[in-house]
Amino acid sequence: MPSTKFKQLAQAGSKSILKTDVFLRPLSIAIIAALGLSACDNRAPYLAINKNPYPSTYAALPNSDMLIKNATVLTGKGQRLNATDVLIQAGKISAIGQNLTDPNAKVIDAQGKWLTPGIIDVHSHLGVYPNPSVESHQDGNEVTAPVTAEVWAEHGTWPQDPGFNRAREGGITTLQLLPGSANLIGGRGVTLRNVPATTVQAMKFPNAPYGLKMACGENPKRVYGKKGVSPYTRMGNMAGYRAAWAEATEYKMAWQQYHAGKSNTPPVRSLQLDTLMGVLDGEILIHNHCYKAEEMAQMIDLGKEFNYDSGTFHHAIEGYKIADLLAANGNCAAMWPDWWGFKMEAYDMVQENVAIVDAQENSCAVVHSDSEKTIQRLNQEAGKILFRAQEAGFDLKEEDAIVWITSNAAKSLGVEEQTGSIDIGKRADVVLWNQSPFSVYALAEQVYIDGAKVYDRKDPAYQARSDFMLGQK
Repeated sequence: MPSTKFKQLAQAGSKSILKTDVFLRPLSIAIIAALGLSACDNRAPYLAINKNPYPSTYAALPNSDMLIKNATVLTGKGQRLNATDVLIQAGKISAIGQNLTDPNAKVIDAQGKWLTPGIIDVHSHLGVYPNPSVESHQDGNEVTAPVTAEVWAEHGTWPQDPGFNRAREGGITTLQLLPGSANLIGGRGVTLRNVPATTVQAMKFPNAPYGLKMACGENPKRVYGKKGVSPYTRMGNMAGYRAAWAEATEYKMAWQQYHAGKSNTPPVRSLQLDTLMGVLDGEILIHNHCYKAEEMAQMIDLGKEFNYDSGTFHHAIEGYKIADLLAANGNCAAMWPDWWGFKMEAYDMVQENVAIVDAQENSCAVVHSDSEKTIQRLNQEAGKILFRAQEAGFDLKEEDAIVWITSNAAKSLGVEEQTGSIDIGKRADVVLWNQSPFSVYALAEQVYIDGAKVYDRKDPAYQARSDFMLGQK
């Protein structure tokens, strides 16, 4: 029978996943061994933390080898290659050059067309705030406590959101779904492959790191201040972050003590602290809704205080003021081209923001949507920035701008070794455009994910419709 200590642990606190009665049944020696404990170990048993309890079931759609000929290629790494061929084999990019041949590959004549990596949106709420927008599907903000690191966006995602299909028509092949910004720490985000699917697991990017959504500034202090709950001020915001990370640091130390044999009692499991500990261990990436320069600087210092990477700042309206600090600290900044002025913390904007951040050595400027509409034309959002930057005298070209929505975005999500650029050996996530993707007349003609065609503007067979839309006008 389980020890008295095990029963006590099983019954301790609403945060413990050992609370369910199934763990109070007799445990055989075999089950205890499966938990990582030997029959001779007199320490209290515990349920090992499963870091991937909802694994990806994504499988690439059927594909065939193809040879894209004579395209203008933007590699996503700052290069433009004219009249260039790209060979795709077994879902991967296998050769890039001119006059390539492969007798077994389907040839696509791309003369006069442009080829780019698949576009990546690092900040989306599709699925958790789907369209149609109805109250019963508003699942992006767990507005019940300032820190809700225990919730996961994928558990509130509706894969039948028609927005996924509309985004794919705009060349989006990978996207991160995030919780909203009502809380100091709002929960885990998830990175998806933008393929038609009926389950979230079938869309999950295999082995992509989880993200953790945090939020600075007005939102959390407004939401909780109205309730008479801390935070009420930006001082309260900072105190709330520090308290959460201090508790997570102690939780991590307690597990280390137990695994080192210096404690006979494991910590009581906390789903919230499991996620925060994942950040401290470098396994989960921070994505921080943060507008103002001084707040981003404080969040960088917060990461240093508790020894974690402060990650990507989203929106970053005042990123241009601390572009050097962002680059020096290795932070990506995901920004809009021209959203500003809708609240005080979004007031001090310049339209050259992305270009100024990008100009720093070792920078990581990203363009994001945070919109079910602009995700459909993220290429043109980047095009607006390119136009304003050139007008202001920045030496930027198409091959530079594409980086903001491809390889830099992949870096922000921790998947840059797999996607985000047209490189040999990478996933064949590519978009064929009718002309420069930064033109207002640009159309994504064909979209491929892992070498499989997932959209064709001229072929209805590759224009997926959500089950929800069947029968709708």
